[in-house]
Amino acid sequence: MISPFLVLAIGTCLTNSLVPEKEKDPKYWRNQAQETLKYALELQKLNTNVAKNVIMFLGDGMGVSTVTAARILKGQLHHNPGEETRLEMDKFPFVALSKTYNTNAQVPDSAGTATAYLCGVKANEGTVGVSAATERSRCNTTQGNEVTSILRWAKDAGKSVGIVTTTRVNHATPSAAYAHSADRDWYSDNEMPPEALSQGCKDIAYQLMHNIRDIEVIMGGGRKYMYPKNKTDVEYEIDEKARGTRLDGLDLVDIWKNFKPRHKHSHFIWNRTELLALDPYNVDYLLGLFEPGDMQYELNRNNVTDPSLSEMVTVAIQILQKNPRGFFLLVEGGRIDHGHHEGKAKQALHEAVEMDRAIGRAGSMTSLEDTLTVVTADHSHVFTFGGYTPRGNSIFGLAPMLSDTDKKPFTAILYGNGPGYKVVGGERENVSMVDYAHNNYQAQSAVPLRHETHGGEDVAVFSKGPMAHLLHGVHEQNYIPHVMAYAACIGANLDHCAPASSARNLAAGPLLLPLALFPLSILF
Repeated sequence: MISPFLVLAIGTCLTNSLVPEKEKDPKYWRNQAQETLKYALELQKLNTNVAKNVIMFLGDGMGVSTVTAARILKGQLHHNPGEETRLEMDKFPFVALSKTYNTNAQVPDSAGTATAYLCGVKANEGTVGVSAATERSRCNTTQGNEVTSILRWAKDAGKSVGIVTTTRVNHATPSAAYAHSADRDWYSDNEMPPEALSQGCKDIAYQLMHNIRDIEVIMGGGRKYMYPKNKTDVEYEIDEKARGTRLDGLDLVDIWKNFKPRHKHSHFIWNRTELLALDPYNVDYLLGLFEPGDMQYELNRNNVTDPSLSEMVTVAIQILQKNPRGFFLLVEGGRIDHGHHEGKAKQALHEAVEMDRAIGRAGSMTSLEDTLTVVTADHSHVFTFGGYTPRGNSIFGLAPMLSDTDKKPFTAILYGNGPGYKVVGGERENVSMVDYAHNNYQAQSAVPLRHETHGGEDVAVFSKGPMAHLLHGVHEQNYIPHVMAYAACIGANLDHCAPASSARNLAAGPLLLPLALFPLSILF
């Protein structure tokens, strides 16, 4: 048992002892500010190049409080206090805010938001790749209301495209890139009601393999949704929950293989060893399904069978960048969201740090001159940290005081609601009696729920590269793909793009005409 009085005493001492010596000198802060000012002035020279490549990183559930806590964790993992650390996304020159509400929901879900930031149209909660005219779970409201995504626009422009996620490849975020579904939970036909099947709606896994057949890279979890009902999983042979789910008897992996031209090099893989053994320069199409459902949390990852997000991103870019016309890549750090829903802040924040590592890896493999990179979230969570913690306090540690009401200690991290609500002997649980640093510790919450909920506040949008400055203020979430498409000269708005010579067109696509030639009504 940890004495709460000892914690209080230690916290008081650390307040002064953890101040780095250089930070006591006013010159340190003045010089830092002047360097930042110098960099800011350089940003007046706008990058108006055409974005040959577009990479979108989506931290599912990565609200601003999660970004800040992940920054501190990253620093502490490197044995620093943490607060002064810079995430890779912190280094991006432009930051905006995105309004996340769905057309029918003040606090959104990941499906309606994915439709917004990938398809450019706001939609109802629980629906993917369709307009707000489609009602959730009503198959017969789908036809005629489908909307296409920036992944489709990029593919139609001759670019290579890829999807990398730590969730199922047919989960809410990735599915909006290729599917049109009245319900995000229609992973396979096994999860669909008879009425929807009889009305002709297709499950999301089926759509992945049929709607856009030449997606170059698909990596994540979701193996079981590709195979016939009760087919044994290649990795978890005795686990019934890992078995195939499909009622139609289709083997979608075989269908994926058969769709690929024989003269192309196509690879299906299911573990990290196979991924790292690939020669990306001899891979034209890659389907990597590393788990029956979602991939493992980063903290639980098996280094033999499960690749990290940064490893998947590395291979994806190596494959996609062979196309002289460029590429679009969607990367989702999807299990940030799951960690928060379970009240497991440590899992969520380590997922965020790993996504930041992947952002750094992508940055080292691409150029600011021709690659637009956007990092954002679909929504936030009711996750917070506070309690007047001293500098360098473990992000998973205790606040330096006791509650002035129940006289018990509390962790800095708390949730507004969720499974961490615990009452022992009629009182709030004394956290000093439990291992609050455990990977699966569920932080205390104010309201008891089996699953913690999303938050409704705006989320950050970080951007760098060509036309990144167009993400500059407070925007509707559906604005984001319009900026990415504008920068890359893809999609419907091409008036600003000058046709290139035929020789150049084969190599790099269109040129960008000066913005001054076009009135705002045309541009937006």
